[in-house]
Amino acid sequence: MRADRTGPPRGRQKEADRNDELVLRAAREVFAEFGWNAPVSEIARRAGVGVASLYRRYPTKEDLAQALRVESMNALTSQARIALIDHPSPMAALAAFFRGALSSPITGSLLALMGGRLPATEEIDAAEEHLRRALDDLVDAAHGSGALRPDVTPADILLLLNHLNARLPTSNERATELHLRYLDLVLTGLQNPSKPDDRPTTPPDWAELRALWNAP
Repeated sequence: MRADRTGPPRGRQKEADRNDELVLRAAREVFAEFGWNAPVSEIARRAGVGVASLYRRYPTKEDLAQALRVESMNALTSQARIALIDHPSPMAALAAFFRGALSSPITGSLLALMGGRLPATEEIDAAEEHLRRALDDLVDAAHGSGALRPDVTPADILLLLNHLNARLPTSNERATELHLRYLDLVLTGLQNPSKPDDRPTTPPDWAELRALWNAP
């Protein structure tokens, strides 16, 4: 991934960063369309870079997908933190997090890219830990307010995002509109019921979530 540096990028580094952004954007689109069989040549074409240049940056398709994993998890972490700061109501913060995640092209296909394909790395583990802590804070605040069902876990939040972000055969704008519509319907079900549920189910924990997105 990108090396840390001080000050704004200049010259060739600025161009390299711009190309990297174009590659990751194109990769998200192509992975969304083709899944794991996404052609690297098509990613390069949409990014406007040469295949050789892309391979110099990401030697394998796995390296490219791992970069998308980190980018997506970091974006989700930021969205969770910002939602808590911007919304005094914990349930409003949770709703804002969902809406931001469903509206963003960066976070939209997180679990679809992860599921059963890619091994964990130190960088992935670090990004995941930051995300888990951010979601812990988001869920704990909503629990503390008494508004969120007590059995909802941070793993529920990510899996729910995956269900809500199903790929639909329509324009991106209409798909986002529908995803947000179903989110509004689901948010009612997340609220703590005044009457206990007489059909309790077992929520996922983080270990189960990791098993879904990390290759054995």
